[in-house]
Amino acid sequence: MEVSIISCSKPFAFIWTALLLSSVVGYRPVIIVHGILDGPRQFEILARFINESHPGTNVTTFALYDYIASLKPLWQQVEDFRQAINSIMKRADGVHLICFSQGGLICRGVLATLPKHNVHSLIFLASPLAGQYGDSHYLRYFFPKFIKTRLYHICYTGWGQKVSVCNYWNDPHQRERYLQSSNYLAPLNGEIEHVNLTAWRDSFLRIHILVLIGGNDDGVITPWQSSIFGFYDSDETVVEMENQDYYRKDAFGLKTLDSRGAVVKCVVPGVQHTSWHSNLTVYQTCIDKWLT
Repeated sequence: MEVSIISCSKPFAFIWTALLLSSVVGYRPVIIVHGILDGPRQFEILARFINESHPGTNVTTFALYDYIASLKPLWQQVEDFRQAINSIMKRADGVHLICFSQGGLICRGVLATLPKHNVHSLIFLASPLAGQYGDSHYLRYFFPKFIKTRLYHICYTGWGQKVSVCNYWNDPHQRERYLQSSNYLAPLNGEIEHVNLTAWRDSFLRIHILVLIGGNDDGVITPWQSSIFGFYDSDETVVEMENQDYYRKDAFGLKTLDSRGAVVKCVVPGVQHTSWHSNLTVYQTCIDKWLT
């Protein structure tokens, strides 16, 4: 058996080269926030894509609320993710955030409550930004005895709001109950009045580029247009982002960002929900150009 021993100078030389290249090219750090029932392991391929196209980039995926712990209430998760993300926000030219699925909503909460954040590109990867209303294998796993038309009986209660999925469950047939009970998504989207509305809007407007990624073959985000801020009306007809009340009223700054040309939609067919972060075409088409 042959054993190779690597001298200490080689890894230090590699690290020095990577840091030098990063400082010369100017790649901002990238922070990845995972989705429900995920953890850092699911994003190793995405991290490799980033480092292949942007050598020396510091890519961080936090091991926070992994897997079953991702069912914890979102405001609780936001508290810990905010501390972790804030610790990386040291560069004057900013950082990039890539937020997958439920992680997109966590990122919304983090940025709303970080008034001096320096996020340059905020990339939402197949995230239920306008809510979720649909049966999927994820939903059946969490609530096997309920179908979508009855889930509001659980989600729109104080107990239900302690489960992450219920924090963004948006039943279009139970609009008043949603507005009365939602303690996460409705406030974030400015669908209800609250004392933090202006401060959260100002914080959202600090973003330089907002990238919305999704597609009609996702299979989990329902409707899939929720990933680009569209959602059902009471007839379950999809209302696009530009016709949503929170857009027209500019409740949290989305319309203002869009008027600046800072909102990018990237719709890719043929990608299932769990494949977005490992699909090279998605990375090259929708993500790569925004990580400079």
